[in-house]
Amino acid sequence: MDKGKGLEAIQTSVRKIDLNYNSKNPNKFARDHNPSLQSSWSPLKMRKPPALVSLCLGIIGKHLDDVIEDLEVLTNFPPDIKMAITAIARRRKLLNDDVIIALAESSWEVLDLSDSEVTDIGLLKVIEICSHVRAMDISRCSKITSFGVSELVKHCHCLEILRWGGCPRSEHTARSSLGILKPTLNNIEEDSWEELDTAEIVHGAQSLRWLVWPKIDKDSLECLSMECPRIIVNPKPSLFGHKGIDIPKSALPGVPLDDFVLEDIDPKTWVVPGSRVRTTQPVLSSIELPIAERFRLAFVERDARMAPKRAKNARQRQRRAAREWLTTSTSAKSIALAAQMSKNLQS
Repeated sequence: MDKGKGLEAIQTSVRKIDLNYNSKNPNKFARDHNPSLQSSWSPLKMRKPPALVSLCLGIIGKHLDDVIEDLEVLTNFPPDIKMAITAIARRRKLLNDDVIIALAESSWEVLDLSDSEVTDIGLLKVIEICSHVRAMDISRCSKITSFGVSELVKHCHCLEILRWGGCPRSEHTARSSLGILKPTLNNIEEDSWEELDTAEIVHGAQSLRWLVWPKIDKDSLECLSMECPRIIVNPKPSLFGHKGIDIPKSALPGVPLDDFVLEDIDPKTWVVPGSRVRTTQPVLSSIELPIAERFRLAFVERDARMAPKRAKNARQRQRRAAREWLTTSTSAKSIALAAQMSKNLQS
């Protein structure tokens, strides 16, 4: 091959390299991802080589404990790159108030602070920036209290998914924050209901629909189901959703909220020396299940859904049979008359 043509071919190839890592909105998981049990994992899908930006992020992640000392360097990155660095910092146990405040972006709709050193102060600063957040994970955050939760509910009016609990301090925060989620009436002095504004009537986590609390106690679960029926607690994976409602993947326990930003980055990036890499088991979609298994699961779910109705019909048949026996059986009539006569004699 001629040297000039070879050089021209290389230059053409370089121009075609896609350096735009995650060119879509970094919140694609919250909006574009199918909320049902859908996963990008497939045993038949060939894994593509990582993008150049992913390789660069891997290098930054390995040396993040050194880079993080100069936070001004990280503030110049695009929002999607900042979200990936935040996810790596969380996994490397480097996420604290200073880091999350420096990296937070107003376009973020997904925020995973789980198992971090973020406090109420950092949370308040972040929710001022990320006021449109739709999914939040504060599980195993021992330094976040019920005050931080109240401010989160007050400022984040788009919050649909909340994760908490997981450690003793976080469990205590979750139990003490139940009242914050309940709708309550404000003290108002208007003469009639027609004069009231909607915002003046109730407050609370009005947009919250999914609560992930794996170790929820029985009393808290009953309290939420009675006073906040719109909030679905710990939804279970199902082919048909929850009562006909599609379950977002970010509302399923055991699925890290920020996994989607690290799909193309080597997990060894955030491994602390002496620890093991933990991989998450991919969730199979209904498309990847054998058709026989799909029919079996559909039958099991329908059978469980129809069980209360069958029990109710059985009780109705039993009561109907008892009434027919009383009206048609001579022995039953004799017993009824004897009981009436005994009652009359006693009176």
